[in-house]
Amino acid sequence: MNKKIILWSITAALAGFLFGFDVVVISGADKKLQALWESSDAFHGWVVMGMALWGTVIGAIFGGIPTNKFGRKNTLIVIGILFAISALGSGLASGPWVFAIFRFIGGIGVGASTIAAPAYISEIAPAKNRGRLVAMYQFNIVFGILIAFLSNYLLSGIGENDWRWMVGVEAIPAVLYILFALRVPKSPRWLYAKHKIEEAKKVLAVINPDIPVEEQLKAFHSDSDETDTTETIFMKKYRFPLTLAFLIAFFNQFSGINAFLYYAPRIFEEAGLGESTALLSSVGIGVTNLVFTLLGVFLIDKLGRKTLMYIGSVGYIISLSLVSAAFFLGWSGMAVPIFLFLFIAAHAVGQGAVIWVFISEIFPNHLRASGQSFGSSTHWILAALIPSLIPFLFNHPMIGAGVVFLCFAIMMVLQLLFVAFMMPETKGKTLEELEKIILTKK
Repeated sequence: MNKKIILWSITAALAGFLFGFDVVVISGADKKLQALWESSDAFHGWVVMGMALWGTVIGAIFGGIPTNKFGRKNTLIVIGILFAISALGSGLASGPWVFAIFRFIGGIGVGASTIAAPAYISEIAPAKNRGRLVAMYQFNIVFGILIAFLSNYLLSGIGENDWRWMVGVEAIPAVLYILFALRVPKSPRWLYAKHKIEEAKKVLAVINPDIPVEEQLKAFHSDSDETDTTETIFMKKYRFPLTLAFLIAFFNQFSGINAFLYYAPRIFEEAGLGESTALLSSVGIGVTNLVFTLLGVFLIDKLGRKTLMYIGSVGYIISLSLVSAAFFLGWSGMAVPIFLFLFIAAHAVGQGAVIWVFISEIFPNHLRASGQSFGSSTHWILAALIPSLIPFLFNHPMIGAGVVFLCFAIMMVLQLLFVAFMMPETKGKTLEELEKIILTKK
């Protein structure tokens, strides 16, 4: 594989590092901010903690527009700028509403990155390595999560305003990312779709100098090139890929993954661990996530997307059922952390490794950004709703953590049925081949 393709893919995937860091860094400041601003559970969940996720929803809904119009590369650069502004503003915030506004800006960057980065990587990657390269975006997400947990642990207790350092330090990797993103070329498939053929040829000559440029351009041709450019993903002919994108995003969030990552220290404290031990256990979650994501990245082009989803689904069902039982039966000590480590491992090797790869593969070239926007929007709307409800659900006398995790386990049984009866295998095929296969399914 061309080293430049690897380098460009890693650069685009670093948007995932900022995504993971931004989403999880708030967990270390969670309870401190609620105490500082004396927020109710509802205000804290929906505004202080939840505003970033609503920004993510906006970024996911509208991120396909700049990704399509201005290109994947330019959108990635703007995403880096949004992260830098958000980090600095959040760290200097004087009150909950100012803090929430800057977190909202960072959320826009997160949502847009789930469209632009996987689209860019999938469009420069060779078919046999596409899963591995796009999955590097997910690897960087979990690497960012690990660094955020570790950063929170190291910065905790350095002063009464330690939370400012926790959320503000993200500006450093954001600025570095902007500098890296400036050096990648534009996506050749995007240039081809925009009829910028000469620019596309220059990029292709670098990507694969051993194959004639005209031959590479010919491979980009698909039936959709003759279709009406006013088409949308909501037309009847695109119902199957639209349903696939919706369901994989739906089940991703109904595993409870984002609810857990946002509130990991709180969940560990609910299980009886002290504050320091809870933060350290969160670092353990980050390490587990990283190791099993690496395994998923290694296996995705060998075993395929569907096999990894089978493994992840079974792991989800077992681990979530055990976590639920631990809360119902009052198991103390390290039982809950161990079960949640298993949950994270199942997520990392399954849904975590597959979701962004799969959504980037199932739509035709001219609708890829719109399709990813739809899948990402579904993902992030649920990611905003579910974590925002966690403080209320955990503290409600008739619900509690046990019921919440039981519901997540039941949803994963439904995901297993989705994988078995609906999900197609996409490994090893070009994007144009997949277009023909998926659009013939009803």
